[in-house]
Formats: sequence, C-alpha cells, structure tokens
Amino acid sequence: MTFDSILDENIPEDHKSGVIAVVGRPNVGKSTLINAILGTKIAIATPKPQTTRRTQLGIYSTEQVQLLFTDTPGLHAPRNTLGEYMMTVAENALRHTDVILWILDTSEPPQKPDAYIAETIAQKRGDATLILALNKFDLTNERTDFSKFEALIPHDHVLKVSAATGEGVPQLLSTLIASVPEGPRYYPLDQLSDLNMRFIAAEIVREKVMLNTDHEIPHAVAVEITDYKNRDEEERTDIYATIYVERQSQKGIVIGKGGTMIKQVGTEARKDLEEMLGQQVFLDLHVKVLKNWRSNEQFMRRVGYTIPKDED
Repeated sequence: MTFDSILDENIPEDHKSGVIAVVGRPNVGKSTLINAILGTKIAIATPKPQTTRRTQLGIYSTEQVQLLFTDTPGLHAPRNTLGEYMMTVAENALRHTDVILWILDTSEPPQKPDAYIAETIAQKRGDATLILALNKFDLTNERTDFSKFEALIPHDHVLKVSAATGEGVPQLLSTLIASVPEGPRYYPLDQLSDLNMRFIAAEIVREKVMLNTDHEIPHAVAVEITDYKNRDEEERTDIYATIYVERQSQKGIVIGKGGTMIKQVGTEARKDLEEMLGQQVFLDLHVKVLKNWRSNEQFMRRVGYTIPKDED
C-alpha cells in the first residue's frame, strides 16, 4: 500500500508510523481486533466466514505514532471471481508492509489452511516483522497446546489476546508501536479510516443482513448505495441502498414474511449509522436479484470490489 502525500508535517522529530497487514483465516477475529485497538467500529464483524471482502484501512494515531492497519479478507481457497479477488487483495497486503499481524484462533487446534497461510507469508513477507496474535485465548483451557501455533512459522513476537474482551490488546499495541520505524503522519489525528461513508454504510447494511440470515444468504449478498445525501440544515443524512442477492428465493428470505426481515436489517443498520454520524439517518432499502453476481467482474467493480493487479 502506498500513500501519495503527507497531510501533516507538524509532528515530533521521533514520530513513528507504519503499515500493519492483518491476516488470518476467515472468521478468526481480524476485524474485531482492529476495532478493539482503535476503540471504535470501523470494520464490520460477524460470526460468518469471509465477512471482509476488501482491504480497509484502520488508522490508529497519537501525537507520537500512526499505525495503518489493513484489514484484509481471510486467506482461503477461492471458488469464484469474488473469491479470487479476495485472495489477491489479502496477498497484496503482505507486500510493502512494515509488520504482518497474523491472527490465529486458539479455541481450536491449527487447521490445514493455517499451513497455507504460513507458506504464503513466508513467500511474500520480505523484511516485515511478523507478530502472531493468539486470539480467543479466553476460550482455551490448560490442555491447549500453544506451541503448535508458534511452530507454524518463524516469527518475531507472539502474544495471547482476546479481541472480544480486550485482554492482551494493550500489550499487543505496545509491541506493534515498537515494531514500526520512524516516519511521517499520513492522515489527520482524528481520521479513523480511508473509506468514505458511502462504502461504510454499504458494509453496515451487509453486516446486518449477515447477522440476521443463515445458510447461503450471507455470501450471496452485496450492497450498493444508490444515493447518499447530507441534509446539514436538518441535521439528517438520507441513504438509499440496494441489497443484491443471486436467486429469487434469497430475495424472499432477505425481505422476510410481511417485510419483517428487511425492517429488522434497516432498524439495526440505521442505529449503527446514527451513532457513527452523530445525527438522524433516513435509510431506504430495496432488494434485487442479480444472478451469479459473484462471477460478474463489472458488477463487482461497481460496488467497490476492484480487482487489484498482482505485483509479483
């Protein structure tokens, strides 16, 4: 990840900054951990695998340091164009980074995909510092063999954390700060993400669909913001969104009997958006069917999933 300009030159001489590539299997707590470090929600998090679909920058700043966290899609074997896009995004995040933060789920033994991730990191790591964050250790017991996780790959640091409870997060943050070099401040102190609110609003709506539905629905959903209006004089934001699914039966599930599901999704999404924006939100949701959209590159570009070029 590169940055075109430095926005703030009024910084201490020993100011530190660096890029942290956050990687791991789907559903190991990457987004939850970034939210815990930042102290606020900038990345959606659900119990469903493959929640994150593109790189999102989470920005942690103090007067002395700025950490740029790239929250990547979980590394996994792709099954369609969307899956290939997600894999390319995750692998590209390992390049040109100062620190690789590998999140591992210690509530279960290392899985076969972890060996694949270790191989991928070894191939693309370069000179980056590698930190293992053994997440969900609050769900472990005295029989848990943490050495199995440490043996996956040579690393610089290993820490036990719980993204859900916050245990170990301050120690992890201190280690990350110590691991980045002196450098400039790329973003203002109060900026938390590089994504605009249109994309964040779409992600919030998608999160609520994922949390309220089961089976194939979460992976078949994409959200497009068709209109976004700031009505400053009324202290209100109007957001119009279309939820896309791949089959007619899925549309019925997302809408729900008598519209109950879409109302629930709208209520939950509007609450989160109002907390983020600090003002009233009018949210209008519609559901459409677009067959096989996950293999439609043109549509994926339209909703923000631009397939990056491989830099190897």
